[in-house]
Amino acid sequence: MRYKVVSYIFVQKTFMYKVLLLLVFGLIITSCNSDVDAGEFVVGSDYLSVSNKVILIDTVTVDVATINFDSLVTSSQSRILVGNYDDPLFGKVKSDSYFQLSASDYALYNESSDTDAPNYVFDSIKMVLKEDKYFYGDTTKVQSLSIHRLTQKVKPNSEDDSFYNNSSLSYDAQSLGSISFKPKPNSKDSVVVKLNNEFGNALFLKLKKLEISNFDEFTEYLKGFVIKSTSGTSSSIVGFNMSSVLRLYYSKYQGDSETSLIKNFSILDVSKQFNNITLDRTGTQIQDLPVSSSKLSSLLTGNKAFIQSGTGLACRIEFPNIKQLKYLSEKGAIVDAELIIKPVNNTYSVAYPLVDSLRVFVGDKLNRIKGTLNTVDGSAVYGLLNATSDEFNENIGYKISIGAFL
Repeated sequence: MRYKVVSYIFVQKTFMYKVLLLLVFGLIITSCNSDVDAGEFVVGSDYLSVSNKVILIDTVTVDVATINFDSLVTSSQSRILVGNYDDPLFGKVKSDSYFQLSASDYALYNESSDTDAPNYVFDSIKMVLKEDKYFYGDTTKVQSLSIHRLTQKVKPNSEDDSFYNNSSLSYDAQSLGSISFKPKPNSKDSVVVKLNNEFGNALFLKLKKLEISNFDEFTEYLKGFVIKSTSGTSSSIVGFNMSSVLRLYYSKYQGDSETSLIKNFSILDVSKQFNNITLDRTGTQIQDLPVSSSKLSSLLTGNKAFIQSGTGLACRIEFPNIKQLKYLSEKGAIVDAELIIKPVNNTYSVAYPLVDSLRVFVGDKLNRIKGTLNTVDGSAVYGLLNATSDEFNENIGYKISIGAFL
């Protein structure tokens, strides 16, 4: 289980066969029979004539498979994800980030007269990327990034105004600036990329001459950027926050004095930022994943299922014999049920950690999501990681309460 953005468990009630995972039920059976079998626990036997029996069932069949969603929404997530890494289980993962910039205003100076305009001079322009402590992969390896100017407006083609992990926009092949660095996600340092001076001076002159004075004029001239991962070898994917800016440096000269000034352009609309995340599965156990409406049985992947949220991989879990549980309602009720999911040893590490939680959804036979799995009171159910390890890591895994679902 890899790649920390959002991870998915997909469950459906069906009628098939196969036992792969452990499912634990807690049942209360109410009986009118006053006889008590040895070993059973009777609640309030000294005060009630009715015996309440608690029965544990741990042999419920499940069917597990890997599915691949066509697309996942990556806009409005408030995180720029850039980088790449090679995973022996999943394949080659790569993320590029697209975004539109804007400013609170587009004036370089506040004077009421334009007579001072000649005193303002362009110095430089830089992209300041502020790390948000997120990383996945080996940050001791050098990461290489390249920044390109978009030639297409940041406007989704879909009807829902969202961008997806497979969304992309056209851009100028010529790089405005590049950098190679070793990420330090836990530090407060920023990654600063110096951009082309010709590009910066042209933008400066547009602002200085008041040819750009509002958002529409700005985005017509500068539609946005894409930050591309250009590392030739496996490294890491790192996150940058929405405080990242395009910073224009310029100066005002007045007589013998010089005043240094800056103008920031930032991501004010998070819906106009998205990450394009790709996965090359060539040579892996999941290279032959079928279309999104089908599934790859764990029987074909060494009794394993795969979860990698950013690229759309999810684990589908079916309960083929769930129909038999309806007979329990005649004499009892399900108190709760736990689905326990255990990651395969040696498929996670410090560099590739397990996610803290899994999101759980209910779907149909064609893998269409019908909604989140909820508790009786309507709150969303999550698979929570128990990271407490023993000698053989047998305790590490996720527990998901599915009593309300059953």
